[in-house]
Amino acid sequence: MILVIDDDYSITASLGLLLKQAGYSSLMASTPKDALTHLENGEVRLVLQDMNFSRQTTGEEGLELLAQIRAARPDVPVILITAWGSISLAVAGMRAGASDFITKPWSNEQVLQSIGTALGLAGTSGAAPPNITRAELESQYDLSGVVGEDPTFLSALELLLRVASTDASVLITGDTGTGKEVVADAIHRNSARWKGPFAKVNLGGIPPGLFESEMFGHVRGAFTDANQDRSGWFADAQGGTLLLDEIGDLDLSCQVKLLRVLQERKFQRLGTNRSNPVDVRIVSATNVDLNQAIQEGAFREDLLYRINLISVRLPSLQERASDVPALARHFLGTAATHHKRESSRLTDAAAKWLQTRVWPGNVRQLQHLVERTLLLSRSTELGVEEFRRTLHQDSGEDPVDQLPSVGSMTMDEIERAMILKSLQHHQRNISRAAESLGMSRASLYRRLEKYGISS
Repeated sequence: MILVIDDDYSITASLGLLLKQAGYSSLMASTPKDALTHLENGEVRLVLQDMNFSRQTTGEEGLELLAQIRAARPDVPVILITAWGSISLAVAGMRAGASDFITKPWSNEQVLQSIGTALGLAGTSGAAPPNITRAELESQYDLSGVVGEDPTFLSALELLLRVASTDASVLITGDTGTGKEVVADAIHRNSARWKGPFAKVNLGGIPPGLFESEMFGHVRGAFTDANQDRSGWFADAQGGTLLLDEIGDLDLSCQVKLLRVLQERKFQRLGTNRSNPVDVRIVSATNVDLNQAIQEGAFREDLLYRINLISVRLPSLQERASDVPALARHFLGTAATHHKRESSRLTDAAAKWLQTRVWPGNVRQLQHLVERTLLLSRSTELGVEEFRRTLHQDSGEDPVDQLPSVGSMTMDEIERAMILKSLQHHQRNISRAAESLGMSRASLYRRLEKYGISS
């Protein structure tokens, strides 16, 4: 049962007919009082709510009603209805707990997709099983290409895979090189869109002047040097998944254009007046703190709410150091096959040595080192000395120096990495870790809070 709340009869009638044709039953309310009465019906699974119920257009009534709905039925997702010119109201509503928003005028496809996504997410809610194992995930999902068994990593992965079957927009955050693209690919493979394309675009590498052409396409003659038609990334990803990588680096003027397309679910190729529907699942990735970027005026808050119905941070390699041996062997196997060196193997001593190192470049840095060592080594067995020689040749690093290269990490990053390493070594025993770091338990707790490390 879907509850539609709007004081305009034409809107409630129109939405009621749409929902009926889509197989949903519905209830209508024209006032907040009627809405709360209907909400007592335990069969209500979702609310479509307008933000104004009188001549006032401030949205205060809508926000007040949203708060009442969230208090009475926190399990019921609420989708807000607002005008494009009142996006700030939708943002305020999202802060207050709404699950999504649509703008007037809307398309029927947009409404139904938003409803389907919200209901799908509600069906996947709940905490991950405690201490979930790799084997348990593999029994439910396709994890090919995804390496790791660390509990922190598996917890993040489980949530992403749990919502993969929905069309919810996903935001993957984490340091550079943590494997965001690999995880995005896993989301696509485990979604209903797995037969469609998985397209990847680096938004940080697109000049603002070429953004519309790259993303939405153009026809020949649309502008100077447009010598042939271009489909654009949204068209290339139709029916599948589009990874918007490095979205935190997107220019503000381009953010507005992207938001409009994601909101209206349609785009136009440059040089045409015909609108094309967007049938794409959006996954975004960034190493930028978007909340801080919003405070600094570098990122739009309304765009953030459009791309992060689900947001997950991938742990750094230092936080999942137990996965280093498995990752190194995986990368060695892949590189050995590619370079026809199938007989190569990694020694146990080398695996343990790699696990003790600091990885400011995370998984990507480990992959690069393993492949470089394979290519430079004359032996089929890669041991500690082979890796040390590669490091020395690549950056002049002292073969016995295990500190990161100069300029690769700040003091805060080094301190955080050493704290994580000490916690892992002492199996998260705070007293022993603090002693080994030469600080008190209180000092260590303050640093755990500073660096966002769970104790």
